[in-house]
Amino acid sequence: MTITFSRRRFLASSAGALGTMAMPYLSRAADRPAVTHGVQAGDITVDGGVVWARADRPSQMLVEVATSESFRDARPLPPIAALPESDFTAKMLVENLPAGHDIFYRVRFRDLSHSAIEGGAVTGRFRTAPADRRDVSFVWGGDVAGQGWGINPDDGGMVTFSTMRRHRPDFFLHSGDTIYADGPIQPEVKLADGKIWKNLTIPEKAKVAETLDEYRAAYKYNLTDDNLRAFNAEVPVFVQWDDHEVTNNWSLSKDLPAAYKVRDIALLAARAGRAFHEMYPMRESITEPGRVYRQISYGPHLDVFVLDERSYRGPNGANLETAYGPASYFLGPEQIAWLKRGLLNSRATWKVIASDMPIGLVVSDTPKGGSEAVAQGDGPVRGRELEIADILRFIKMAPISNTVWLTADVHYAAAHYYDPNKAQFQEFEPFWEFVSGPLHAGTFGPNALDNTFGPEVRFVKAPGKDSQNLPPSAGMQFFGHVKIDGASGRMTVTLRDRADVALWSTTLDPKLA
Repeated sequence: MTITFSRRRFLASSAGALGTMAMPYLSRAADRPAVTHGVQAGDITVDGGVVWARADRPSQMLVEVATSESFRDARPLPPIAALPESDFTAKMLVENLPAGHDIFYRVRFRDLSHSAIEGGAVTGRFRTAPADRRDVSFVWGGDVAGQGWGINPDDGGMVTFSTMRRHRPDFFLHSGDTIYADGPIQPEVKLADGKIWKNLTIPEKAKVAETLDEYRAAYKYNLTDDNLRAFNAEVPVFVQWDDHEVTNNWSLSKDLPAAYKVRDIALLAARAGRAFHEMYPMRESITEPGRVYRQISYGPHLDVFVLDERSYRGPNGANLETAYGPASYFLGPEQIAWLKRGLLNSRATWKVIASDMPIGLVVSDTPKGGSEAVAQGDGPVRGRELEIADILRFIKMAPISNTVWLTADVHYAAAHYYDPNKAQFQEFEPFWEFVSGPLHAGTFGPNALDNTFGPEVRFVKAPGKDSQNLPPSAGMQFFGHVKIDGASGRMTVTLRDRADVALWSTTLDPKLA
């Protein structure tokens, strides 16, 4: 909402004293710029991070940071504009913070046209990465508001975010499908037992997202959930995207369903990418604006390599190429070179590779009859597997120790151990891949395994082929929890459900480089 004042009215009402805020109509909260969807922080490192908020009108975002909850030592930062061009979102890189410290921040907006008019503050907190070897913990998962399962107050809303928040993690690794731009939210869904699931709805979610405002609205819909907003205020996010931020199984060869009036997938992806970057507290790339892949260092024990397996892929074809080329791109040559450099230069104990799709599970692009992920079925290295084989070979030859792959996408929980002795391709060291999710979406699986890289299922919890697309109320919503012991460097990975039941856990000892 934008409030317009004439100069005469403004001066008369204030009696020339702007600082006293004497105007009676300006004492009402509705007359002041407001924070509309809570606050978020993200991409936290040893000395800073990004703070995000959204206003309800053209404003200046005012941020203060402090090392005490009372804000006794508050440091105000220069204002930045929140304009219609960014849907009134704004984000600020906050730097020069102490390492390993709880940081408190508060955000308010100031009317862009009348600098004496400020709205109320919303507070948040995060913990900077440690400079020493202290304990570190984080949670991860993906898949939010998918398959028509939206915010149902009768079921407690997005309960998994409340469960994760109780663990007080250092950060949340969001593994993609942060929204379902292609998934309308209907007011009611009939369940298998005859009961009715009731969604909160907004007009923009009655159809697939095509316009920039419709993509933005999908994020704002999720942010109406109390659990998610409370989580965001306390737990910073390291976010990546997958397909549903644009449309299901998208690549540049995507044949759009009839529901889309906009038939240009590249245009849809561009709009979706802009909304994604506007709505999350991500550090932005100067060399490639809009880039998603990045390295986030969280102290001596942990580097996180956030991948983008969507923007540079080739078409979702048969995925059977034996020679590497554009048709078999998954990460693409530039991103692979970046990943190799980062892994080689990393001095962290653990190198977490955040992959928005699993390596050894077959994920089909059914309408096209092709592959959506890396695997396409048992056999030698082919298609997109050529890139994964190249990365695994590089890790072995460098050598690089203590890599762990974390992923989501398939809507169930699993732990996979990759053993070269049981693989078709054997030029790699054994490693783990852990799968979690959905956080708040339909539950599916399990998917078929591809033996190219020799995955063994050490744990799986999925509904089975006769019980697909279970609603969140069925309880099969999953997240992963990682703890790294500061003294020993040992990593414990636990897979949990939304009731916080520990389903399976393992502890990994770090190898000396």
